Formats: sequence, C-alpha cells, structure tokens
Amino acid sequence: MNMKSSTTHINVRPSILYYGNTVVLLSTTNPDGSTNIALMSSSWALGNTIVLGMGLGSRTAENLAAREEAVLNLPGPELFRQVDRLGDMTGVEHARSQHGHGSMQVTDKFAAVGLTPEPCEHVSCDGIRECRLQIEVKVVRSEQDAGHNFLVVQAHVLQVHADPAIVVAGTSHIDPTAWKPLIYNFRHYHTLTPQIGESAITETPAQVQ
Repeated sequence: MNMKSSTTHINVRPSILYYGNTVVLLSTTNPDGSTNIALMSSSWALGNTIVLGMGLGSRTAENLAAREEAVLNLPGPELFRQVDRLGDMTGVEHARSQHGHGSMQVTDKFAAVGLTPEPCEHVSCDGIRECRLQIEVKVVRSEQDAGHNFLVVQAHVLQVHADPAIVVAGTSHIDPTAWKPLIYNFRHYHTLTPQIGESAITETPAQVQ
C-alpha cells in the first residue's frame, strides 16, 4: 500500500516519546552480588560510548552508582513476552507504580520470566544467554536530566558478545540480515522489516531485491 504524507501537520502531545527505540535488558549488580535486570528503551550509541536513561530512585540507578558497571542485553522479537513481563517487576523493596500499572517486587527476575544468567568477562553482573547481543560497559559519567526526573548515564564499551549466527563469517561485523532487534515503538513491540537499502559506507554490502 502506498501511504502518502498529508500536506499539513497537526500539533500533538504524546504522553511519551518512545519513537522506535531498541529494547535493552540492562543487567546490574545488586548489593548482595546478585544480578538485577531492568527493561529499558532509552539508549543510544556513539562510537564506544553508550548513553542510557532511567528513572531516579530505581534499583538500576542505585546499582550503577555503587558498582559503575552493567551489561546491555539486546533481545530479539522472540523474547517480547519475557520482556513485557519484566516491565512490571522492580528490584527495590518498596514497589512503585510505573506507567499506569503496578510493579511487583521480584528478587530473581531470571527465574521469574524464564531467562538464563551467563557470566561475563569484565563485569560482575551476569548477561542473559537468550539475548544474541550482549555489551559489557563501565560507567564513566552520570547526571540528572534537565527536569531532575531521570538519570542520564554515559558508559564505555568494554566487550561485545554476539551469537556466531548473527556475525559475518571471518569478521566482527554484525550481519543485519540475520540480526533483528526488538523495537519499542510508542509502547508497541515491533522488529525490523526486510531491508530496503543500505548506507553508502556499509562494510557489509548485500543484494537487495
């Protein structure tokens, strides 16, 4: 279907601007040494720096302040049910309402949603085996946002782990024809559509039908 843009625009006020963000399951280290998992979709990468945004007072924010380390686990679309269940769980003792629904205090989120912890190389928290991409990071800077509602974290990439099935053989390039991230698009789950083209600077050119 050929969808044409309207000739005019209207002013809108979306309740939240998750305009097609990659879903991340962020692992951090709890005070007792166990691993907490937090669902988030406010992240972006610039070179080897990754910027993360999260609510102040969350278990994740507290863990990052104490240990300054994390793992970004990137789930594929096959994990969306586990991902959505995690969104209603919290690692803090006093559960709080998030986004209009209640939060359950859960100690072992891996067991609660059926995910498998996997030891990492450079950080003490576990990665998630079912996530085909894992990125170990070290926090280098944290500060509140301009409205004092969120914590904005800059983290340096220490190591990237990938399922061999999504890597171009003989290289360190992720194969975009094999890897499809889970996307959070205005509170709906999506993934990538078939390729329609590629950048002129790509190092992994592909034939597009």
